[in-house]
Amino acid sequence: MHCPFCGNEDTKVHDSRQVEEGTAVRRRRECERCLRRFTTFEKFEDSPLIVVKKEGRREEFSRSKMMAGMLRACEKRPVSTEQIEDAAYAVEKILRNSHEREVSSAQVGEAVLEQVFGLDEVAYIRFASVYRQFPDIQRFMEELHELIEKRESMKKRD
Repeated sequence: MHCPFCGNEDTKVHDSRQVEEGTAVRRRRECERCLRRFTTFEKFEDSPLIVVKKEGRREEFSRSKMMAGMLRACEKRPVSTEQIEDAAYAVEKILRNSHEREVSSAQVGEAVLEQVFGLDEVAYIRFASVYRQFPDIQRFMEELHELIEKRESMKKRD
């Protein structure tokens, strides 16, 4: 493994552990030249999952692209990167468990919304405002009211 900082080929593994229910291995490595540490992931390569966009264009599912949107929504909120990674993994698992080779961008967006709701309500509204592209303040307020009702119904169940 090449060091991403200095390009040295000699790195040593400090820690390895299975992640994502055993479908990937996370390794903490250290460069033997510059002594900087970095993390690598080894993942089982699965058949590609294709996302069909609203306009009909198709592209391969990108967990990093999805996570970038989740990270933006959770920016300056009390949500750890690990929680976001877990949520992203849960979304991908839901999509892959549908056993469909193609999923709509709407399915991806709704699955992300569901996971972000469980992380942070403000992040949920941020993500929803971008994903659902509220046409006006009235639709934004309707979404807030739906969020409040959902939160209240969840409190009643607990």
